[in-house]
Amino acid sequence: MTTVVISMTDYLNSTLCFVFCQTAGCLNFTIGNMSISRVRPARDSDRNVLAQMRALLWPDTGAEQDFGELDAILSNPTIGTLPMVILVAEGENGTLIGFLEVGLRSHADGCDSKRPVGFVEGWFVQEEFRNQGIGREMMRSAMDWARAQGCLEMASDALIDNEGSHRAHEALGFEVVDRCVHFRKEL
Repeated sequence: MTTVVISMTDYLNSTLCFVFCQTAGCLNFTIGNMSISRVRPARDSDRNVLAQMRALLWPDTGAEQDFGELDAILSNPTIGTLPMVILVAEGENGTLIGFLEVGLRSHADGCDSKRPVGFVEGWFVQEEFRNQGIGREMMRSAMDWARAQGCLEMASDALIDNEGSHRAHEALGFEVVDRCVHFRKEL
């Protein structure tokens, strides 16, 4: 196992120093005095905590739908014909403190329509752990996953009034490509 210390001062506009340790597809890192154990793919045993975090991110989605989607993703990472993974961030005591759901889409607004694109379906960090680089590390792992799937672009979306999400995306180099209002009508 190799441990590398990387100064990220310019990259993060702060004086944080991260310690990275690659092991078995997981990323271990330390931020200041707080140790974040790792970013890793979700397991079946994460199901209940993931459902709780999903309810915080998507409060209009019911528990039944959350559990159904989690069961489908965790049991078969290929939903339909395209792969998907849920990445989780663990705190030093093993508790889950965030998740990022990433999958492939055949196309996304603003991206090359000739190639599949990595798409962030959901991105959440527990409030007390925000603004500490945890979301950035989950996104970095998601981008690595998308590259391994052959993607050249990553896309995401956020509700139009979610300014915190807009700032987080822009801080990681995402650019706004469209703003729209979606409509539906029952028939």
